[in-house]
Amino acid sequence: MKKTIRFVIAAVVCVALIVGYYYYLSGKIASRDATDTAGGQLTEVQTIIAKDFVGDYPKTPREVVKWYNRIIKEYYAEEHTDAEITALADQQRMLLDEELLSYNPRDEFLMQVKNDINNYNVRDQKIISAKICSSNDVSYGTVQGYECAYVTSYYFTRTGNDYSRTFQEYCLRKDANGQWKILTFRLTTGDPEDYA
Repeated sequence: MKKTIRFVIAAVVCVALIVGYYYYLSGKIASRDATDTAGGQLTEVQTIIAKDFVGDYPKTPREVVKWYNRIIKEYYAEEHTDAEITALADQQRMLLDEELLSYNPRDEFLMQVKNDINNYNVRDQKIISAKICSSNDVSYGTVQGYECAYVTSYYFTRTGNDYSRTFQEYCLRKDANGQWKILTFRLTTGDPEDYA
């Protein structure tokens, strides 16, 4: 009888250890999965918002326009909260020249961004891709004593069932801190083959 009781007690302890170990592993896997989705792999909007443009500003005019394109593409990629749109707009403003910012106060800029997003949604419009010219195609010059760079970007967009291509040239000016900031932009022409 004592052997049977010992056997039952040993079996219960073994089952308890196995069940406990199973729950321990389940909790560890669930915790890791929550970390991956919450902090391990950021969404595009989280990546853009988390970018430190103060301490780690893009070094070249192309990099500035790449970040700018990521921001404007993200505006229309999916629905965002007001806080996310505000944070994206603040990040976008970090890439703009002081002169351009002076013509676009923050509140007006934010209202314009929200109106643009709404118009894109009403027209069922999305930016499918945004590409930058190669480094060799960036041109540099001096305008009124300022160093300037010209970067072109190619946008492929969908509106409903229609697709279109546009090209935009960005003029960036180097500020007093040596950072390239977007001063102006204009529509231009181009060949999509140049943006492979």
